[in-house]
Amino acid sequence: MDNKKLLGKRIKEIRKLKNYTQEELAEMIDLETSSLSGIESGRFFPSLHVLDKLAQTLEVELVEFFKFSTVEIPKNLDEEIIKITTSQSTQNKVVIYKLLKTLFPTA
Repeated sequence: MDNKKLLGKRIKEIRKLKNYTQEELAEMIDLETSSLSGIESGRFFPSLHVLDKLAQTLEVELVEFFKFSTVEIPKNLDEEIIKITTSQSTQNKVVIYKLLKTLFPTA
């Protein structure tokens, strides 16, 4: 299963654990229901901003969305991390920073 599908499946699991319908959650985070459906089905990735809003609304840490086991690690990991982060908006960099501080609070 690819990462988009794994992420979507995890978001759906958490939403259901919190007893929200797609419609309710989408309204709470100001997103179209069809967009949330697309995220949960793995058709596309949510933006970091949407992930942050989902985490806040569902009252979970961002890292909870990524607790699935199969992620391919590239050979040039450092380069890939730098490439991904430098291409992000300031708003997304703030979310990345929060995620990293959650994962590595003493770093």
